[in-house]
Amino acid sequence: MNSPHTIVFDLDGTLVDTAPDLITALNYVLDREGLPPVPMASARNMIGAGARKLIERGLEAEGRTVTPADMDRMTADFIGYYADHIAVESRPFEGLEAALDQFSAQGHRLAVCTNKLEWLSKRLLDELDLSRRFAAICGADTFGVQKPDPTIFRETVARAGGAVKASIMVGDAGTDVGVARRAGVPVIGVSFGYTDVPIAELKPDRLIHHMRDLPAAASSLMTV
Repeated sequence: MNSPHTIVFDLDGTLVDTAPDLITALNYVLDREGLPPVPMASARNMIGAGARKLIERGLEAEGRTVTPADMDRMTADFIGYYADHIAVESRPFEGLEAALDQFSAQGHRLAVCTNKLEWLSKRLLDELDLSRRFAAICGADTFGVQKPDPTIFRETVARAGGAVKASIMVGDAGTDVGVARRAGVPVIGVSFGYTDVPIAELKPDRLIHHMRDLPAAASSLMTV
């Protein structure tokens, strides 16, 4: 039996398929600017670096740039709309809750480390009845740094009551692999998330294609 570990999850594209609601919010903002909507398929890979970056990428797709003041206004519009429509279509990935049950039964701690704002992350997980499963839910504004800065990972683990040397990162994109490498911890990549660079090319320590495979992948990385 492995000693208790802290399993740290990214949120968007790892725990929850949030793309439908995020892209609906993006297209709401673009429509207000008189711009055409971004197709769901192409927009999925724009997600993962926060609301502002998502809007920037949406504008870039139309060859548009805006002033910092306009970007501030559009970001506020996005967050306001998204907060009110945060779990219309967003759902946990198949097999997630069974995997979390297995981790909890084995005594492992669970935490969320995301570049989404903390209050939005908590609202989403509350709506999906998932918040109670996590010892810590930390976002881009919680410690003033974002992934891949290792500070956000270390502080998330500490808030969850764990130790960095007995922790694992689970994510879908370069920021997740990057934060794990900088923090000196192993990382499991999920192939079903949102990334402009295929996760396999980023060489995570383990790669899974379904949440049912997560507990075994994590167990194989536990060395203490």
